[in-house]
Amino acid sequence: MVRELNKYCPRCNAYTKHSVTLYKKNKQRELAQGARRYKRKKKGYGSQPKPIQHNQVKTTKKQTFKIRCSKCNYQRYMRSIRLRRVDFI
Repeated sequence: MVRELNKYCPRCNAYTKHSVTLYKKNKQRELAQGARRYKRKKKGYGSQPKPIQHNQVKTTKKQTFKIRCSKCNYQRYMRSIRLRRVDFI
Protein backbone atom coordinates (compact mmCIF):
# COMPACT_ATOMS: atom_id res chain seq x y z
CA MET A 1 0.00 0.00 0.00
CA VAL A 2 1.21 3.49 -0.83
CA ARG A 3 1.75 6.02 2.00
CA GLU A 4 0.13 8.85 0.00
CA LEU A 5 -2.92 8.68 -2.25
CA ASN A 6 -4.64 11.25 -4.44
CA LYS A 7 -8.23 11.09 -3.17
CA TYR A 8 -11.33 13.30 -3.17
CA CYS A 9 -11.73 15.43 -0.05
CA PRO A 10 -15.38 16.41 0.66
CA ARG A 11 -14.33 19.36 2.82
CA CYS A 12 -11.91 20.84 0.23
CA ASN A 13 -14.27 19.78 -2.58
CA ALA A 14 -11.23 18.79 -4.63
CA TYR A 15 -8.75 15.96 -5.20
CA THR A 16 -5.82 16.32 -2.80
CA LYS A 17 -3.00 14.19 -1.42
CA HIS A 18 -4.02 12.03 1.53
CA SER A 19 -1.68 10.31 3.96
CA VAL A 20 -2.63 6.67 4.63
CA THR A 21 -2.26 4.80 7.93
CA LEU A 22 -3.69 1.55 9.19
CA TYR A 23 -6.74 1.87 11.48
CA LYS A 24 -6.25 0.42 14.94
CA LYS A 25 -9.08 -0.24 17.35
CA ASN A 26 -8.97 1.72 20.63
CA LYS A 27 -9.60 0.39 24.10
CA GLN A 28 -13.27 -0.35 24.82
CA ARG A 29 -15.09 1.58 27.53
CA GLU A 30 -16.17 -0.57 30.45
CA LEU A 31 -19.10 1.68 31.33
CA ALA A 32 -20.65 1.68 27.84
CA GLN A 33 -24.28 0.51 27.76
CA GLY A 34 -23.53 -2.57 25.65
CA ALA A 35 -20.69 -3.69 27.92
CA ARG A 36 -22.87 -3.31 31.03
CA ARG A 37 -25.71 -5.25 29.38
CA TYR A 38 -23.34 -8.05 28.28
CA LYS A 39 -21.83 -8.28 31.76
CA ARG A 40 -25.31 -8.52 33.29
CA LYS A 41 -26.32 -11.25 30.81
CA LYS A 42 -23.21 -13.31 31.59
CA LYS A 43 -23.93 -13.21 35.33
CA GLY A 44 -25.33 -16.24 37.14
CA TYR A 45 -26.16 -19.77 36.08
CA GLY A 46 -25.98 -20.50 32.36
CA SER A 47 -23.53 -17.65 31.78
CA GLN A 48 -22.64 -17.21 28.07
CA PRO A 49 -25.70 -15.75 26.23
CA LYS A 50 -24.38 -16.23 22.68
CA PRO A 51 -22.27 -18.99 21.15
CA ILE A 52 -18.55 -18.19 20.84
CA GLN A 53 -17.11 -18.98 17.42
CA HIS A 54 -13.93 -20.98 18.00
CA ASN A 55 -12.96 -22.17 14.52
CA GLN A 56 -11.97 -19.20 12.35
CA VAL A 57 -12.67 -20.00 8.71
CA LYS A 58 -11.31 -16.91 6.99
CA THR A 59 -7.53 -16.60 6.69
CA THR A 60 -7.60 -12.88 5.88
CA LYS A 61 -9.56 -9.85 7.02
CA LYS A 62 -10.67 -6.64 5.35
CA GLN A 63 -8.27 -3.94 6.49
CA THR A 64 -9.50 -0.42 7.23
CA PHE A 65 -7.29 2.53 6.34
CA LYS A 66 -7.33 5.97 7.92
CA ILE A 67 -6.81 8.69 5.30
CA ARG A 68 -6.05 12.31 6.18
CA CYS A 69 -6.16 15.28 3.80
CA SER A 70 -2.85 17.14 3.55
CA LYS A 71 -4.56 20.54 3.12
CA CYS A 72 -7.36 20.65 5.70
CA ASN A 73 -6.41 17.59 7.85
CA TYR A 74 -9.91 16.11 7.36
CA GLN A 75 -9.76 12.48 8.40
CA ARG A 76 -11.95 9.61 7.25
CA TYR A 77 -11.83 5.84 6.86
CA MET A 78 -11.46 3.75 3.72
CA ARG A 79 -12.37 0.08 3.56
CA SER A 80 -9.95 -2.11 1.62
CA ILE A 81 -9.96 -5.50 -0.06
CA ARG A 82 -9.00 -8.67 1.79
CA LEU A 83 -5.30 -8.66 2.62
CA ARG A 84 -3.08 -11.08 4.49
CA ARG A 85 -0.43 -8.50 5.27
CA VAL A 86 -0.24 -4.74 4.75
CA ASP A 87 3.08 -3.21 3.70
CA PHE A 88 3.44 0.52 3.24
CA ILE A 89 5.84 1.64 0.53
